[in-house]
Amino acid sequence: MIIGVGIDVAEVERFGRSLERTRGLAERLFVEGELLLPSGERRGTASLAARFAAKEALAKSLGAPAGLLWTDAEVWVEESGRPRLRVRGSVAARAEELGVRGWHVSLSHDAGIASAVVIAEG
Repeated sequence: MIIGVGIDVAEVERFGRSLERTRGLAERLFVEGELLLPSGERRGTASLAARFAAKEALAKSLGAPAGLLWTDAEVWVEESGRPRLRVRGSVAARAEELGVRGWHVSLSHDAGIASAVVIAEG
């Protein structure tokens, strides 16, 4: 059963300017595994914008309640390339309230736009 669906888009260039302009913003939005590639290099702006869109879409799929922490949701990618969500804290508590048992997530970025869809399944 579908509990909720969320979708979001982010303009990559605008998101990048926000990260440059606001000191510490990346660390408030993302956990270390989202910021860094396995090689230790910092992830590109388009990838971060897609991850941010996924976090926004995730919040929408949960009814966009107040009090969710950005770092309580982590977007990671399986070796196969499939994006996944890992939730904890405030996000996990809200998901449990609603009976969410699993997540489906899709990420994309093209032509300067990053997008994400999240489905919360019960």
